[in-house]
Amino acid sequence: MDIREHLKERILIADGAFGTYYAEKFRTEESPELANTLHPERVRAVHGEYIAAGAEFIRTNTFASNTMALDMPRERVLENISAAADIALECAGDRIFVAGDIGEVRGVSADAAAEEYVMAADIFIKKGIYIINFESFSDTASLPPAMEKIRSRYGSEVFIMASFCVDRYGSSPSGRSAGRLMWEAAGLADCVGLNCGVGPVHMRGVLKNLSLPENVFISALPNSGYPVMSRNQISFGNAAEYFGDKMGELAETGVNIVGGCCGTEPSYIGKTAEKLGGARPAKRAAPLEKDGLKKAVHSGFIYGADGNIRKDKLIAAELVPPLDGDDEKFMESAHFLKKAGADVLTFPDSPSGRTRADSVLMAAKVRRETGMEVMPHICCRDKNALAIRSALMGAHINDIGNALMITGDPVPASARQSVKSVFNFDSVGLLKIAAELNLEMFADRPICCGGAVNQNRRNIDNEILRVKKKMAAGAEFFMSQPVFTSEDAERLRHIKNETGAFILCGIMPLVSRRNALFMKNEISGVNVTDEIISRYPENGSKEEGEAAGIALAKEVIRMVDDFVDGYYFAFPFNRVHMLPAILEK
Repeated sequence: MDIREHLKERILIADGAFGTYYAEKFRTEESPELANTLHPERVRAVHGEYIAAGAEFIRTNTFASNTMALDMPRERVLENISAAADIALECAGDRIFVAGDIGEVRGVSADAAAEEYVMAADIFIKKGIYIINFESFSDTASLPPAMEKIRSRYGSEVFIMASFCVDRYGSSPSGRSAGRLMWEAAGLADCVGLNCGVGPVHMRGVLKNLSLPENVFISALPNSGYPVMSRNQISFGNAAEYFGDKMGELAETGVNIVGGCCGTEPSYIGKTAEKLGGARPAKRAAPLEKDGLKKAVHSGFIYGADGNIRKDKLIAAELVPPLDGDDEKFMESAHFLKKAGADVLTFPDSPSGRTRADSVLMAAKVRRETGMEVMPHICCRDKNALAIRSALMGAHINDIGNALMITGDPVPASARQSVKSVFNFDSVGLLKIAAELNLEMFADRPICCGGAVNQNRRNIDNEILRVKKKMAAGAEFFMSQPVFTSEDAERLRHIKNETGAFILCGIMPLVSRRNALFMKNEISGVNVTDEIISRYPENGSKEEGEAAGIALAKEVIRMVDDFVDGYYFAFPFNRVHMLPAILEK
């Protein structure tokens, strides 16, 4: 029977874990995928036990059969995948469905990973395996190009599955939500679902709170439970009967394929088969929206009271949080900028990798004490996906309606022995996390998220592509690197013309010759020319330096006024008292 026809009529019982069961059964720590060529009899034994227990669907022993995980040249990986396919087909005979199993390739680009997936799929299909199962993914970045290529080559003959690993709250290791991942994959896959990460109770909790796509089948393959560490070895509990009962409850969410992941054994699948073998799929809840998520309204400093983009030139002013516990001057500056007409105050996130007061907490204080629109910078350097989501939820609770999402400066070389960067993702990944929170939790009052744009990047076409990626990920505005010259202005104009992005032009009123020389020689991404430096006297007074800076800022405004949407002022040493003179007509 075609798998699609089967799934319309009956729940399909899949096998359970291969890796954890293999390690337990054969008392070995070697990668189970190596057994495809070294110990094929062991692979046959595992497949055979699952089939005997009631599995109607088995996965090839190829979850980690890729060049990165096995540390093998491509030719040997191909041999490994081919051997695994032969063993699974031999064990399945004519009555068991076989899926070619593909795990997420880590440590390479999305394009390189997609190439490996297609390579594996080609082997499976040549062997006669037309079910391709992408398993335990944390994101969809590398999936669309692979699935599109597989679909274009083999059409509807191939049945594509994509399942994702999430925690009890429905978040993947990359910070993406279960709902968004499944909806994104649903456009190209025949079946989407969840596996690993949680046990059956928590997986049911995640699934029942999702509005699932109607046009695809759903799979659910939870762990046996949560692992424990004993004598330096990870182990799972042994509660097959409990697992089977809970899989019965999980099936009430409307899933079509049930099975197991880490910690499950043939006995678990046996109990699941007793509970659900031959059962019809439950009716699935209708989706709330075509993409399964609520639609967010517009809010934030770039929007007017009517929800439309503001047409006046917006003024953003940067306040650098203090290096110590004294915020008196910082707060004085915030109150001054409010009176000076700034539309939003923005706070860097420990720039240059030097510890400063937390940008979100300082934004919350300024918001509370001034009532102004505030915008903390949030970078990927210091926080993983859990901490990022936590920070954004805290920001939302504290009525912070804007955020600038940046990758962040690296930790200084002198501190790298004791301080480690995180960088689990870049600013595009950060924007995706924020966009999902806006849709899932903050739909009534979403955080307006922006990105940085570097008009001085050597390859401007790459920067344009980067801006477009950020816009697709949810960026609603952009703040540029400081503009100093007409060349900078024209490059920024080109980016604006090519992308249509809402851009605030970066303006830095340099305040002394020393300040200008420092920016020219020690800060990358800015274009301070010798001509600009010559405007500052060798031993000029503070007043002379600030006057030159004000004149420079006014000159930049004239260069960009006809195309930018506003200005982003970054005052050296927090000399915010210069703003009124700059804005004076």
